[in-house]
Amino acid sequence: MTLSLRVLPGVLMAATIVAAPLIVAPAALAADEAQGDAVAEKYAVLLERDYVYPETGKRYAAAIRAGIAAGRYATLTGDALGQVIDRDVHAVSPDGHLRLRTPDAAAAPPGGAAPVRRPPKVPVEQAGWIAPGIAFVRFNLFPQDAAVTSAAAKFMADHADAKAIIFDIRTHNGGGLDQMDVIFPWLFAEPTRLVTMATRASVDARGGSPIDGLPSMRVVKGDAGMVTREHWATPNADARLRDAKIYVLTSGASASAAEHFSLAMKHTGRGTLVGAPTAGANHFGTGEDLGGGYGAFIPVGRTYDPATGKDWEGDGVQPDIAVAPADALVRALTELGVAPAEAKTLSDAHMPSWPMERRKPRGAR
Repeated sequence: MTLSLRVLPGVLMAATIVAAPLIVAPAALAADEAQGDAVAEKYAVLLERDYVYPETGKRYAAAIRAGIAAGRYATLTGDALGQVIDRDVHAVSPDGHLRLRTPDAAAAPPGGAAPVRRPPKVPVEQAGWIAPGIAFVRFNLFPQDAAVTSAAAKFMADHADAKAIIFDIRTHNGGGLDQMDVIFPWLFAEPTRLVTMATRASVDARGGSPIDGLPSMRVVKGDAGMVTREHWATPNADARLRDAKIYVLTSGASASAAEHFSLAMKHTGRGTLVGAPTAGANHFGTGEDLGGGYGAFIPVGRTYDPATGKDWEGDGVQPDIAVAPADALVRALTELGVAPAEAKTLSDAHMPSWPMERRKPRGAR
């Protein structure tokens, strides 16, 4: 699970005032210099205290404090500060969720031109019948939004007579469990363990776990220093979709909660993954305020296959049928008996407008 942290280009800020016979830095610059180090130190504290792997968190903090001591952050602001801190962190150990969010106030490029922004993603797109007996829906994210959860529940109820459902998560960048928890009850004939999620115990103890208290989670015995929960699907009373074929379209842009969904389908054998390996951003966590408009997502836990103990950090969830993401819908439809020419026409009409490539974390080498 993840939060969407948009980072936009920043600018370096510097100025001096000449007042004979001395050159004096104004208070604004002094504050900026202090802010770079303050943001870095707060980030270091949070990583050391809360990061899912304590020893790695300590190494992250040590690297950031070495950067402070070397003066690498003192005069930086905006995206320039974020890039340097991210580079130092990822040099220790890459993590698909670690990325410093920088303030929009520092986002305008030189000359005052407005930054170029894409409109926000629509969580649910093109939900409906794509071919006789075949339902299709694209999820771009799983937000904590009751309206989106209701839309997901309605899609399942409206298409309960489908012989097959295609879930397109090729441009899905993450979120939570709310929408999954109204989808899974339709798909399983008996209570089913989906995935295992382990949260750092110190975070869980002070109420910092994003999955604590969810009805679909069951606490079980796990590794020392972690609170371990299993994500379960509990069938609803409607059996119509329990034998429906399920296809999940994936790409290198399918990240975090999308990968949770993918692993749940793959691990249980309930769905067939078609496309490319997912993004490899495993660790779930929470957003933190670092002050001055800066923020960070701090990973506090991991999700993994209960059968193997393996998560997907760095590697992604592997597809059952490997094809180029742009061809994934064609392949799923032809697997379901749609003629190739018709499948191509339908795929073209349902092609995502967002990129389907794996995005390298900023600062990663």
